[in-house]
Amino acid sequence: MLSALLRAAALLSFAAAPATAAPAVTARSAAPLDTVVFAGGCFWGVQAVFQHVKGVVSATSGYSGGTVANPDYEQVSTGRTGHAESVRVVYDPAKVSYQQLLTVFFTVAHDPTELNRQGPDVGTQYRSALFYTSDAQRQATQAYIARLATKQKVVTQVAPLRGFTVAEAYHQDYATRHPDEAYIRYNDAPKIAALHQQFPQLWSDKLAAH
Repeated sequence: MLSALLRAAALLSFAAAPATAAPAVTARSAAPLDTVVFAGGCFWGVQAVFQHVKGVVSATSGYSGGTVANPDYEQVSTGRTGHAESVRVVYDPAKVSYQQLLTVFFTVAHDPTELNRQGPDVGTQYRSALFYTSDAQRQATQAYIARLATKQKVVTQVAPLRGFTVAEAYHQDYATRHPDEAYIRYNDAPKIAALHQQFPQLWSDKLAAH
């Protein structure tokens, strides 16, 4: 509860910017790049993790999986639009494999066993979800989850990507720009540190774009 309040307090110091709609992504990115969208709680930490993965070209915070066109943060935060706080990851398959991205997502970026929440943040907008852009991604994701499910209950939603709305500018690179905020130190910094420690071969000091 304290962390949730800290997150809300942090946002009060920034002026909300209008949501910018991104073109709906319904197919694979132009070769040689590919795209997938991950949802695992607050997008601040998920974005920061993937921005440090080698081969990731961009990681953008936004909203996916809902029924309202071009929602803003306030709408999504009600939990009534059906969206999840998400991160669109554009990556180079020649430098990082989809399997490696799955490993990062399910190991350090979030907890796939928590239903409709991550840590202090509660609601369907914080659910665990993966929005795929190809049948190959769908099959690989389902196979990965099936292996995990032999040891623990996995609640991750797997669905095709129907659209993605880019979040407000003040949400982009938030963990990087505000490393000293209590919410970031407590909830997100450990994820970034875990990536560095557990997967040094995937770590990049150079931050990917958003």
